[in-house]
Amino acid sequence: LHSNKLTGRIPTELGQLTALMSLNLRGNHLTGHIPTELGQLIALTVLWLYDNQLTGRIPTELGQLTALTQLFLDDNKLTGPIPTELG
Repeated sequence: LHSNKLTGRIPTELGQLTALMSLNLRGNHLTGHIPTELGQLIALTVLWLYDNQLTGRIPTELGQLTALTQLFLDDNKLTGPIPTELG
């Protein structure tokens, strides 16, 4: 779904797709916060949300993604520190 000029918020319902292994929403016009529900995607290995207009803090819940090997959040309007849970 990258570079499709998508607008609006990331749906919280994506957190119900627990077998999802890759989520690539880069290069759109997404706004709002990163949903905490994405922390429920326990099979996720790739999360690319860069090059959007996302705001707020990085949810600590992303630290629950123990299979995650790639996390790209750059080129957004995120604030605050990187959660230690992602360490």
